[in-house]
Amino acid sequence: MWLGPEEVLLAGALWVTERANPFFLLQRRRGHGKGGGLTGLLVGTLDVVLDSSARVAPYRILHQTQDSQVYWAVACGSSRKEITKHWEWLENNLLQTLSIFDNEEDITTFVKGKIHGIIAEENKNEQPQSEEDPGKFKEAELKMRKQFGMPEVEKLVNYYSCSYWKGRVPRQGWLYLTVNHLCFYSFLLGKEVTLVIQWVDVTQLEKNATLLFPECIKVSTRDNELYFSMFLNINETFKLMEQLANIAMRQLLDNESFLQDKSLPKPRKPLKNISALKRDLDARAKNECYRATFRLPKDECLDGHTDCTLWTPFNKMHIPGQMFVSNNYICFASKAEEACHLIIPLREVTIVEKADSSSVLPSPLSISTKSKMTFFFANLKDRDFLVQRISDFLQRTPSKRPCCSDREWKWNLADPGCEEVPELPSSSPLAVSPTSALSNRPVNFCAGEVPTASQGLLKLFRRNSEELLGPKGAKEKMKEESWNIHFFEYGRGMCMYRTAKTRELVQKGIPENLRGELWLLFSGAWNEMVTHPGYYADLVEKSMGKYNLATEEIERDLHRSMPEHPAFQNELGIAALRRVLTAYAFRNPTIGYCQAMNIVTSVLLLYCNEEEAFWLLVALCERMLPDYYNTRVVGALVDQGIFEELTREYLPQLSEKMQELGVISTISLSWFLTLFLSVMPFESAVVIVDCFFYEGIKFILQVSLAILDANMEKLLQCCDEGEAMTILGRYLDNVVNRQSISPPIPHLHALLTGGDDPPLEIDIFELIKTSYEKFSNLKADDIEQMRFKQRLKVIQSLEDTAKKSVVRAVSGDIGFSIEELEELYVVFKAKYLMSCYWGNNRAAAARRDQSLPYLEQYRIDVEQFKELFISLTPWSCGAHTPVLAGRLFRLLDENRDSLINFKEFVTGMSGMYHGDLTEKLKVLYKLHLPPALNPEETESALEATSYFTEDVTTEVSPFVSELDFCLHCESQGQSMDYRSLFKSETINHLTMVACSCLAEEKGTSPQDYRYYLRMWAKEKDSKKETIKDLPKMSQEQFIELCKTLYNMFSEDPVEQELYHAIATVASLLLRIGEVGKKFSNRPLRKSEDCKANNTQDPVSEEESPTSEQSQNSAVEQQPQADHEDKTCGDAQPEKTQQENQTLGDGSGEGQGSPLQLLSDDETKDDMSMSSYSMVSTGSLQCEDIADDTVLVGCEGSSSAARYGSTIDTDWSISFEQILASMLTETALVNYFEKKVNILQKIKDQKKVERQFSSSSDYELSSVSG
Repeated sequence: MWLGPEEVLLAGALWVTERANPFFLLQRRRGHGKGGGLTGLLVGTLDVVLDSSARVAPYRILHQTQDSQVYWAVACGSSRKEITKHWEWLENNLLQTLSIFDNEEDITTFVKGKIHGIIAEENKNEQPQSEEDPGKFKEAELKMRKQFGMPEVEKLVNYYSCSYWKGRVPRQGWLYLTVNHLCFYSFLLGKEVTLVIQWVDVTQLEKNATLLFPECIKVSTRDNELYFSMFLNINETFKLMEQLANIAMRQLLDNESFLQDKSLPKPRKPLKNISALKRDLDARAKNECYRATFRLPKDECLDGHTDCTLWTPFNKMHIPGQMFVSNNYICFASKAEEACHLIIPLREVTIVEKADSSSVLPSPLSISTKSKMTFFFANLKDRDFLVQRISDFLQRTPSKRPCCSDREWKWNLADPGCEEVPELPSSSPLAVSPTSALSNRPVNFCAGEVPTASQGLLKLFRRNSEELLGPKGAKEKMKEESWNIHFFEYGRGMCMYRTAKTRELVQKGIPENLRGELWLLFSGAWNEMVTHPGYYADLVEKSMGKYNLATEEIERDLHRSMPEHPAFQNELGIAALRRVLTAYAFRNPTIGYCQAMNIVTSVLLLYCNEEEAFWLLVALCERMLPDYYNTRVVGALVDQGIFEELTREYLPQLSEKMQELGVISTISLSWFLTLFLSVMPFESAVVIVDCFFYEGIKFILQVSLAILDANMEKLLQCCDEGEAMTILGRYLDNVVNRQSISPPIPHLHALLTGGDDPPLEIDIFELIKTSYEKFSNLKADDIEQMRFKQRLKVIQSLEDTAKKSVVRAVSGDIGFSIEELEELYVVFKAKYLMSCYWGNNRAAAARRDQSLPYLEQYRIDVEQFKELFISLTPWSCGAHTPVLAGRLFRLLDENRDSLINFKEFVTGMSGMYHGDLTEKLKVLYKLHLPPALNPEETESALEATSYFTEDVTTEVSPFVSELDFCLHCESQGQSMDYRSLFKSETINHLTMVACSCLAEEKGTSPQDYRYYLRMWAKEKDSKKETIKDLPKMSQEQFIELCKTLYNMFSEDPVEQELYHAIATVASLLLRIGEVGKKFSNRPLRKSEDCKANNTQDPVSEEESPTSEQSQNSAVEQQPQADHEDKTCGDAQPEKTQQENQTLGDGSGEGQGSPLQLLSDDETKDDMSMSSYSMVSTGSLQCEDIADDTVLVGCEGSSSAARYGSTIDTDWSISFEQILASMLTETALVNYFEKKVNILQKIKDQKKVERQFSSSSDYELSSVSG
């Protein structure tokens, strides 16, 4: 490419001049190309270590003048062809012009101006899509693509200099991190190391330091472990690797492919060597951390953050921390953990103003809200810019909100007795309870009743308990008063100051009247609810009356959700629960409904109205417990792994015992999925939920550790899993809440308590206090780090389980071993994944349905199948191989959706690798018959398509016998058993046809009954296909078969011997086909004469075929003629058995070559018979075959004179005849019976895919991860 002229001082250093003229030099880098010797090795090593651009462009053109010692680089090239093109342009367009100039400075100025003009012209035509990427980074991306053969769609994120430890020897080189791959390249003194690893194959990433590997990164895959060290910034590298591996795991889990965010704001200062993609990933990481810290909606994006101080009126201090600004929120987090967190929604902001600066409070900023609260920030850097950004976001925020403000909501909830119930129109879906499972009539609420949508069920079903007037009631009032004082000092609603005092109050239990309000605040669900008014009502309306798998499961579990609570013992609570769960299933079809969601949602409905419970469920499933409630409960398994890791760290003695008993995997799922609601009394478990909404998963983990710690002595003495489960179950059953004012609810697990001694009760608040005292040093950031590590392990474990399940499902019917099937599955899955991240339209990702069985989840299209077929097939046919691959794909694609799954894939592969000569020839034979053979692939498309009916193309399996046209053969009268049945019952054939037609109309005929019995028996008993079930092959199909065989043998060591053998076989088969024509046409002529003398048949052509015989009338003429010929008594004498057999073999028009209504062009006297001669000679490319074909053609010419123009369509050959002919040639038998190791093919494929071309043009099909 052309370069902006750059000054070069030493033109000869490390470069060799290949061409020269008075004004330009063409040079090649030393060591590039052939030769080079020791100097070339040294230069190559320097280029790699120093990251020289000469690695990418080993050719260059310099501009020079005679008296000047300065050279100017004007062009570079990655190949000789590219640089030669530039050189020729310079010679043709500039040399003559430059010779006119007298002054050398003018020559240089002119050349530089000309080159700049060319570059400007080229840039004008190109889209500036990657303008943001700095030049050095573009150069590195070009090196990556050239070195590893990656296509342009594979984007480089960043690259780092490091050492790869191969054994005990470090190899210095460059680590390239792309969206889908980790690549490493090193070249030291002729020793080259190239590594390419897909992120989806990474099972573990660790950053550790040992004596052997100081501060290194360990990358583990299923096959090996790789160590990289000597990074300049190992933390940055490791974080980026974690992020990319996480994206890959998300792709495996949710089928989410990576899409770059093009809307990132441009940096205020140019960033050196940082790509736009790296900035995008950094922004994603910051956004995730920001949203997790402040529990914000998933679409909230951080705009920026800055250091500042916040004035806190409750303790009269300026607290240092950071301000975060995003599209809809201003947040503050103190540097001292739990000192203060603040969330200010911009929808609540009324005034933002800059106060006067002073030495005490430099650059102050005040923000006022609708709730009459004012927040003072100071020590802001670049305050004016910050104010401008906030103003921009405020302008985008709608001034009139469709719902109430936080302040209005606060007062509505302050006194439940004064709460106004919104009147719902009769058309509203929330005003009417959906039809219950027990009644078909909708339940309308009376005018005096409060709709379920307005408040929590606990307020509707609270009994006038004496507890409200006793000590417990007094305690509850004290709690409420404590929270009211807290609200007065710290604020109420979203803008409340959240401090350690807030956490202390939560630990002591939230009052029942405030529980719903505070759950919404602490979880962040309130933000999503107020910004999506009417969303839940719309969802309910859309989902009502619709049924799917999720609604069926919901309906089944409705009456299992807290059946002991009075709120769910009637239609009111059940209907509310149904609406919330169904609405969420329609919102998020990926999750739909998962068991345990009903238990959690029923508790939410006790304290919140329907809409609030819905948004709490959204926060729970999508943010606080990610991936918990999908089909494979991945999130719960991930946190289970964290729990095991924490047990090893904090309770090492117990950890070994628990692993031995296998208890942790059993208990943790039920604890985590239901937040202890299913294993602990309701009054106690709801306190756990209080703390969970404030602290997140950290609290669930520390309580779980406290429970194990409390039972350590008993658990260490357990002998089996059942005993340990009983101990833990009894302990949890006796965790009580003595402060609860609600009447006790019977706990289902109370049956576990037994023995004479009364159980020891454990106060829930003491348990919570103990958990904070012993395990409070758990950090949310550490848990997220551990989540990543466990997510890699869990998802890869699930993928391994899926592989084993698929292999086990297909192994019974396939000839491959388990090891071979596993390797094939890996290759098949890799090909699918490649289409996901390298496909142009990403259609592959859309076609993966995770609700399907594992066997159906990964499917490939015809282009991907061709790539696999070419690299794995034992039948290499050169340029003809893709054609054969396309035919096999059509044969395997049973449902005609242009996609095949793994079982279909290995079925096709097994047909070529396993079985004897007969089985392999059967596969090859079928590849040259419809549906595998396209009509366009033969010269007579009309004839090729008319051999088989449409029913035949819908066969269930290409390798199952009963579906390969055997019923069609019977319908043509070729089954000896069927004919004998006709003779024994002395029924005329035409009468039988008429009866069968009537039977189809009435459905009462015995034949109709027998037909269905026969079909049922064939479905139940999948007998092995016999060679007699295969249809005959026409002339054009036989030509295609010969073409395939000749291409197949072209690369074999005994090529000439195979050519001679196939020439002999083809010649013999051509003669057999010609002989068959003679027998098939004589009876045709007699039958036509007989048909002319007979009266018209009572059965019309439209009625005569049965459902499996439906063809056009021209195809049916020959079978009818055969049967009419039989009924003509004197016209046709009875043949001997041998003659009958010959006729049966030769008169296969019904299967292989039916008569056609030929056009005038197709029925020319001379050309109709010579066409085969020309085709076969050109296609077989064999002198012997050509001679034989001419003889056959000549013989056919005389036949044409006797039998007319139908002779071409009568030629056919059966599989038995081909097999018998093949068996006479030892070379052919040896070729098809030789064993080929598919594992070696797979290894060779991986090697070939790592040996990339040095060309700059790369094909997607030639590269693999």
